[in-house]
Amino acid sequence: MGRLKDTGYQCAIEATLDLIAGKWKALILCHLAMGTSRFSALKRAFPGITQKMLTQQLRELEEDGLITRTVYAQVPPKVEYALSPFGESLMPVIQVMSEWGESYLEHRGTPAKCAGRWRASACTSQH
Repeated sequence: MGRLKDTGYQCAIEATLDLIAGKWKALILCHLAMGTSRFSALKRAFPGITQKMLTQQLRELEEDGLITRTVYAQVPPKVEYALSPFGESLMPVIQVMSEWGESYLEHRGTPAKCAGRWRASACTSQH
């Protein structure tokens, strides 16, 4: 497994944050918790992400063992992304982050703009 540095973490939280750091990774993982998805469907799900950034995030998630990438030998090529069992083990963490974020936004008087689309329950809908 992948990109994480082997030493130098002061605590395990750093390793977890290293895996899901950035704007898109947790959202991608949450989306994949709802089921297998093709690149084009992921791109449509996140209109603000560039193709280059989505490709980079998917590669890193795959390298870190959180998702699987299945290539089907057909023309045109078909590629599907899914959570790996290791990625599924991260879903309770993502769910708690989502719930905390909703509480924080309510506390601030700023409702979440996701309107239920990326709610914590979505992250565990198949588990």
